[in-house]
Amino acid sequence: MNKLKTLNYDFINYISDIKKEPDFIRNFRLKSFEAFNNIDMPSFGPKINLNFNNINYFKRVSDNITDNWNDVNKDIEKTFNDIGLISAEKEYLGGVSAQYESEVIYHNMLDYIKEKDIIFLDTDSAIKKYPELFKKYFNKLVNYKENKFTALNGAVFSGGTFIYIPKNTKLDRPLQSYFRINSKNMGQFERTIIVVDDNSELHYIEGCTAPIYSSDSLHAAVVEIYVGKNAKCRYTTIQNWSNDVYNLVTKRAIVDDGGMMEWIDGNIGSKVTMKYPGCILKGDNSIGRCITIGLAKEGQIQDTGARMIHIGKNTKSEIVSKSIANNGGEANYRGTVEIRSSAENSKSNVKCDSLIMDKLSKSDTIPRNTNQSKTSIIEHEASVSKLDEDKLFYLMSRGIDEEAATELMLMGFVGDFKNELPMEYAVELNRLLKENITINKK
Repeated sequence: MNKLKTLNYDFINYISDIKKEPDFIRNFRLKSFEAFNNIDMPSFGPKINLNFNNINYFKRVSDNITDNWNDVNKDIEKTFNDIGLISAEKEYLGGVSAQYESEVIYHNMLDYIKEKDIIFLDTDSAIKKYPELFKKYFNKLVNYKENKFTALNGAVFSGGTFIYIPKNTKLDRPLQSYFRINSKNMGQFERTIIVVDDNSELHYIEGCTAPIYSSDSLHAAVVEIYVGKNAKCRYTTIQNWSNDVYNLVTKRAIVDDGGMMEWIDGNIGSKVTMKYPGCILKGDNSIGRCITIGLAKEGQIQDTGARMIHIGKNTKSEIVSKSIANNGGEANYRGTVEIRSSAENSKSNVKCDSLIMDKLSKSDTIPRNTNQSKTSIIEHEASVSKLDEDKLFYLMSRGIDEEAATELMLMGFVGDFKNELPMEYAVELNRLLKENITINKK
């Protein structure tokens, strides 16, 4: 058993053997592991104090994927029921994938959505059922050698989602995947590929949680999204990892002519988050949007933002970042906008607002904007503010207690983000923010 927990070439082959993978995946894992051994830790952002020898890189809890919750282990079913996934599936979602530890254990899609010839599978199944389609998009946007954690993901990835939306197809319900880490020292390394073909639309929702342990866990995912001509993809994330999880994720999309990619990215939990969803606006008239919120409380660092790369003509991007630092937390915006010389008549607008709730907390804005086109514009606005004591006093003078008044002001601050969420998820965001904000009078 100890041998199988040691990160080495034998362990990489063990993962491939147990999954019965084709040779092209096994070879990819091995060269990714070689890269992992030769790449240094990131030279920017928060310090990462991880002992890679303490991480459990693979844990299987079920031999089969089911489409019936009655066939799921009762304790696991209760976990997903308690976080509201099962009720959301019945009321709102078109399809659900639930990953527990290293692998997907539940997967289902409504019949009328299946009839649209949509592919919505866990990644392990997609590799076997659609190997040529998978190879066409795998490792094309996020190279395994990009950083130490993309290389690690390439070596040990397990689970995740593969979605293909055919041309001229629009869904009236979102698809959702939920990722749960439930063990001490667990590592989760899902790999997600989404393809929204020409003239099609998809809303994909991702949720993440973990219980609290005294030692660190690791979540290092890779997401690659392809948006076709005049297509639209919205990727909504609300992560509420416990404060012992390092959340180190690489997400990137490429957008064709007239397409639109939207990242709606909420980061409430984790010990350290480093996540900068990106759009490569390759096609003319393509659009990229990223609206993020990062809430950091005591012992947390949220280092979040976005990347927008303009290549096509008449492209547009928008970044709206809301950072909240509370009770000694650190919430930073780190972003990049690059308008290349080919991106004539393009425009990018960046707005970063930071709210520091008390004297123990801090927040920084770290932008990198470059414009190589004389006909294009980058607009950047940043503000750092403290909780407005005059407004707080006014609300309290109207009979509202300090905690409720603080919540009202906070909800107003995150309005741009909350307005982009479906009602059910906006309510959940309200709950999470209230649970994670404390009033510190020091």
